[in-house]
Amino acid sequence: MLRKSRFNPSSGIADFWNEFKKPTPYRWPILGVSALFTCTLLYAVTKERYYYPPERPTIEYITSFEDGRSDAEIAASNEENQRRQDAIAAELEEIAERKRELYRSLGRASGMDVDAMERQIAAERAAEEAELERIRAEREERAGETSRQ
Repeated sequence: MLRKSRFNPSSGIADFWNEFKKPTPYRWPILGVSALFTCTLLYAVTKERYYYPPERPTIEYITSFEDGRSDAEIAASNEENQRRQDAIAAELEEIAERKRELYRSLGRASGMDVDAMERQIAAERAAEEAELERIRAEREERAGETSRQ
């Protein structure tokens, strides 16, 4: 049951040929530019590109401790590192306290009630910590229930 299609290109081609036959001065340059544009577009679209996979990286292990350390040397190294970390934490806390004191003096100079603000901040922090503790307790409870099953 072949049916004649209503999309017949023959009338369009005949119409194009009829217009192209007319002697106009720019028909060949226009045809050349059109063909160049079409060919360039088709070349750009159909060009196949293949990207090679990257080379596998070489892995170099960097060791910062010598092999064969004794347990006493490891413990001494850990204690020294902990002392350094404690000193850094104390210095950071000292800097933070100095900043807080500067902000307190600025607030007092500006006429703000700094003590009331500190009480409010402390209450908010306590509420946040209580909420976090409640969430931790719920998680531990759920973890205990799943481990019993």
